[in-house]
Amino acid sequence: MFYVHGVSGQTFRGSLEKLIAVPGLSAVRRTRAINREGEEPEPELRLIRRDNNEVGQYQQAAQAYREMLRVPTERDPILHAYQLMSRDVMTLRPDTGVDEAWRQLAARGLSQAPVLDKTHQLVGLVTAQNLLTVINLEDGKVRDILAHSVADVMTTPVVSADPITDIRRVARVLLDYHLPGLPVVSEQTELVGIITRSDILRALVNDPPLSLWA
Repeated sequence: MFYVHGVSGQTFRGSLEKLIAVPGLSAVRRTRAINREGEEPEPELRLIRRDNNEVGQYQQAAQAYREMLRVPTERDPILHAYQLMSRDVMTLRPDTGVDEAWRQLAARGLSQAPVLDKTHQLVGLVTAQNLLTVINLEDGKVRDILAHSVADVMTTPVVSADPITDIRRVARVLLDYHLPGLPVVSEQTELVGIITRSDILRALVNDPPLSLWA
């Protein structure tokens, strides 16, 4: 389940298939389609026929590799956003100065932060790339600023995900909407976390039970 939040509140709640049709969100359809819930994924590449001897060699090599790794698989598979998201989320206010926003992001080594209004509702997402459109740096320090607040440069409306959203679908939105991270919002519209590309890649590398097709 995905949501769209802007300065006027939550304007969309629905599936990935419906999200793609929301006006005002410029998705780039560069990735292949993801099947609907419950459907088996279709092959992405054309299958190449191989003789039995060649297939047997691949199977033997794969088995030998698995035995060499001896990776424990007792842990539950990772399927949903809440299993990967960061719960300690740095947020910014729309009226925060862009120089202060830059300093806060840099101090924590972050590339994005959700933007919450006075009622703690998600209204946008600001990225380092957003800030660099109005900040000139010299030797890593802010030299001059062309805008005054986060509200001037933040991405809004912004897409967010439900905590139980499928990881594949989160990855699809990050790619199609060119986002470094996706805020995770509860049904009560409360920000509960953020999931980034790095979170997904880290899990793919470090967590063998990661399930991409369940």
